[in-house]
Amino acid sequence: MTNQQIKEAQEREEQERIKESLDNKNTVDQQEIEDAKRKKDSTKITVTVIDSLYREDQFYIGLTYNLLQNRPKGLSQNSFSSGLHIGFLRDIPLNKRRNYAIAIGLGYSMNDYRQNMKIKKTDNVFNYQLENDFDKNKFALHYIDLPLELRWRTSTIQSHRFWRIYTGVKLSYLILNKSKFTSSDETLKYFGNDDFNKFQYGAYISFGYNTWNFHAYYGLNSLFKSDAKLDGNSIDMNTLNIGLMFYIL
Repeated sequence: MTNQQIKEAQEREEQERIKESLDNKNTVDQQEIEDAKRKKDSTKITVTVIDSLYREDQFYIGLTYNLLQNRPKGLSQNSFSSGLHIGFLRDIPLNKRRNYAIAIGLGYSMNDYRQNMKIKKTDNVFNYQLENDFDKNKFALHYIDLPLELRWRTSTIQSHRFWRIYTGVKLSYLILNKSKFTSSDETLKYFGNDDFNKFQYGAYISFGYNTWNFHAYYGLNSLFKSDAKLDGNSIDMNTLNIGLMFYIL
């Protein structure tokens, strides 16, 4: 074999290697393009599925300051009357954008009221009188709550920071009540006072941005039954609870 033939053979081998290398590169590039396309398509499918199902603000916890309304003359609140509210709300979007919704839920609330009305049981009957000489005096009410609300918000699937206005009504069933009066002379503690109304109903509103939401609830019926009397008059007090509401998920 002549030198010329050897040289031509080497050139052919070099060209074949170059061609093989290019073919391999094209194969890799094509594979990367196909992988990227599949990933993009997968992302689109995932977003579409989530967007069609996502819900907002289904767990809540609230802290309130409780104010007695329509108080009998001479009855005053002292110290800090607090409320704790927790529960679950099933979010039901009403439109394609999912910024309008209704929600129905189940919750628990505890409200205490620190005031100067002494509750004392005599001969199995609860009596009520105003008393200003005491160390501590309060009654606490524990409820199972059934809220129903209308919702408007600016949420999207990509953002969890949005404005909201939620308003509705709440029906509450009293599961436990207790009162405690402590003075230098006596300590009175009672559970299960039947003079408290078993059912409460009222209207509420929550509004705000992101984490911080103002909340207000106004009771539409009295905390006490008409048989409970102070100085001969029915204790026709209802409640106004104001505070903060926090939503999760």
